[in-house]
Amino acid sequence: MKRLFRYFLNGLLIMAPITITIWIVVAVIDWLDSLFALGIPGLGILLMVLLLTLVGFIGSSFFVKPFFIIMERMLTKVPLVSIIYTSIKDLFDAFVGDNQKFNKPVLVKMAEDSDNLKLGFVTQDALTSIMIEDRVAVYFPHSYNFSGELFLIPARNVTYLDLPSSEVMKFIVSGGVSKL
Repeated sequence: MKRLFRYFLNGLLIMAPITITIWIVVAVIDWLDSLFALGIPGLGILLMVLLLTLVGFIGSSFFVKPFFIIMERMLTKVPLVSIIYTSIKDLFDAFVGDNQKFNKPVLVKMAEDSDNLKLGFVTQDALTSIMIEDRVAVYFPHSYNFSGELFLIPARNVTYLDLPSSEVMKFIVSGGVSKL
């Protein structure tokens, strides 16, 4: 009976990640496809990709940028909308685009009298806007979670790593289980 249970758990360990990944991918594709329900599977996704590419092309035009700047200013002036818009915009800017924030992986010595180290990402090298000269802002993602903590660390305790940011993020989020 113990052997059968072990086989069951082994099967679960093999199938669960594959099944959950496929389920999430299919759910996202179905949701995207349903945004433009045109009766032909996949046409909604294709239309979405074309639309986003067209908006990106038009948005990078010299003549249209002032319109986006005015629209963004209006969104940031409405009290509740401002919080939602800026939070979502900052989140997307952190991962995608020219202003990626999680592109400087670091190893941080958490205390002078300790050998404990923590992996994180420098999000700001200078904190002059809040009048702190000798510290950097380091974001520490939580393992198996999409949250984290921001610490202001003495610059001397931060060691920059020459590693791909995506690999460091995967290592941290997996709780150190994935290979670095």
